[in-house]
Amino acid sequence: MKLLLPILLLLQCNAMFSQAPHYEVYAVRFASSAYPFTIADWADKGPKDPVKIDFMVWLVKGDNGKNILVDAGFLNDIPNAAEFKIVNYVRPDSALLPLGLAAKDITDIIVSHPHWDHIDGLNLFPNAKIWMQQDDYGYFVGQAWQKDGEPGGFVQRDVRMLLELNLAGRLVLIKGDNQNILPGITVYTGSKHTYESQYALVETGKRKVILASDNIWVYYSLENLRPAAYGGTLDTTAYKNAMLRMKQLAPTKNAIIPGHDGKIFMLFPVISPGVVRID
Repeated sequence: MKLLLPILLLLQCNAMFSQAPHYEVYAVRFASSAYPFTIADWADKGPKDPVKIDFMVWLVKGDNGKNILVDAGFLNDIPNAAEFKIVNYVRPDSALLPLGLAAKDITDIIVSHPHWDHIDGLNLFPNAKIWMQQDDYGYFVGQAWQKDGEPGGFVQRDVRMLLELNLAGRLVLIKGDNQNILPGITVYTGSKHTYESQYALVETGKRKVILASDNIWVYYSLENLRPAAYGGTLDTTAYKNAMLRMKQLAPTKNAIIPGHDGKIFMLFPVISPGVVRID
């Protein structure tokens, strides 16, 4: 009996390890901005150096049949995009085609936060389960539109869309920080980019990668621990602390991926134009 227990524990551990999925992680650009932004426009007290701003989604492709997006992009008819001088737009579902995926193949979408450029394209993916923070959802559909609310970056048609997704049973509301929502994928909160924005940590099988989305806008913020500029967070201290935490969670080089910095497409191997493999 004394020998049997260690053997059983070893078999159980081996079974758990063998079931752990391996993930490939990609950044997929679907649009760019032609506006002459500087780092100072995106990072508090940043320099006036130019920064290339891209719009992207992130694909987590598993050997377990999961094709997971972080965020869903936007449709090109949304008026809010005009101020960014959008160029080279490709509909987000079409941007995935070079990776051999159609819209119907996406199994899950993790919503980092409900700004229009990250959720307006949700309905492009008819089979996806949508994962969103419960408190972010509650604020987005409720308090944001009250007199004391902050609806900046929110669009009413996206509110209606999320309500419909909830009624259809496709929306999963996540309750809080450090939640393992899928095998090898954990979400974290704390940056306060929106009321309760989240970012995703992916255990690829090789290392840990963090898809920060707008919890970090550009690399300058991450490298210099500068919060987002011009109201890009509801709490500048929380934004900074979230970046410090990310560095602890994923300490390897180039393991933390910001939400809009075009530098991403120069740092990683190119799969096709606008698509790079992060891991």
